[in-house]
Amino acid sequence: MAHWWQRIFGRGGPAPLDPARADLVVVASSFDDAEACSTALERATALDADQPAVLRHHLRIPAEQVDRVCEIAAQDGYAPAPRIDGVGTDELGSLILQRVQLLDALHCSQEQSRMAGLAQRHDGIADGWDALQPGSTTTSG
Repeated sequence: MAHWWQRIFGRGGPAPLDPARADLVVVASSFDDAEACSTALERATALDADQPAVLRHHLRIPAEQVDRVCEIAAQDGYAPAPRIDGVGTDELGSLILQRVQLLDALHCSQEQSRMAGLAQRHDGIADGWDALQPGSTTTSG
């Protein structure tokens, strides 16, 4: 149980991972529906499984559904990443939902499934996911 001063002043550990950091690189990814998250994570030689990662889900959502999808995803701690392109009223536009978490095969698979269902229920498509951590320019995936 945390002491009252730890709740007020924090635990004194490292600052949480900021998804806007300039030194984040892709350390794992999968854009293949048939590939298991465990396979993608095994392939990810640059991933530090003991450190948090920014897990990003790449979706294509109709413009009129984007706000609702973001609202639902926010209940699980997801926030939209800065927009890559605009969305028209009759087309699917890119939406990246992201959150910081420790990444393992079970939780990655659960989140991949959750995002696929969310996209599908709102007439969209989940293209895949990637994970970012601070590092060099080396990427895996």
